[in-house]
Amino acid sequence: MAAVGAAAALAQSTLQTKKPSDSAQSPASQRVPRTIAAQSYSEAQIRAGELRFSSQCGFCHGRDAAGGETGPDLTRSKLVAEDNRGDKIGPLVRAGRVDRGMPAFRLNDADLSAIVAFIHDQKNKAETLGGGRRSVEAEDLATGDAAAGQRYFNGPGGCTACHSATGDLAGVASRYEGLPLLMRMLYPAGKTAAAPPEALAAHFEQLGKYTDDDMHNVYAYLVTLR
Repeated sequence: MAAVGAAAALAQSTLQTKKPSDSAQSPASQRVPRTIAAQSYSEAQIRAGELRFSSQCGFCHGRDAAGGETGPDLTRSKLVAEDNRGDKIGPLVRAGRVDRGMPAFRLNDADLSAIVAFIHDQKNKAETLGGGRRSVEAEDLATGDAAAGQRYFNGPGGCTACHSATGDLAGVASRYEGLPLLMRMLYPAGKTAAAPPEALAAHFEQLGKYTDDDMHNVYAYLVTLR
């Protein structure tokens, strides 16, 4: 009986020591960090923020802020949990994290405040309902005008200074689809090891020049290059 009791105690101890490790391997299994400063926003501001977030941030963080294939789940972000009406989110959005593939965004105060409102609203829902991370859906990206994108590519975008639809980009949409294609367009760093630094710098500089329409239009044009 003593041997059975010892075995049971060992099994229980093993289970207890494994739990933290197992949970650490699955972010979705961990509790969403609670928002430190309770805050509420108007429905109109949240809806405006949803539109801005979807167009500016959704391709990385998912249109619901619950994570995409390249961007983290903001509803589980410690920074968001500690944010009070944009005092931490705002500076990060405007400064960016270029070393991690996140550009700086030039947003006016109203748009930034609306995005903050939407993120906090999504986080509040996550705290109440839970749920896991979701991928970016194809329809999130398929909103552009390919003809307008071609004009931008060949004209004001200056893309032809380095790229050619019949050269390096020939068949690009057959090699990459959906989010991987958009990533290739926006964040080539780490994707093209042979690319010279000045070429990568040009892509990051372009991020500050795109309008929402330009970005989605150029993507729509690249989709036609099969």
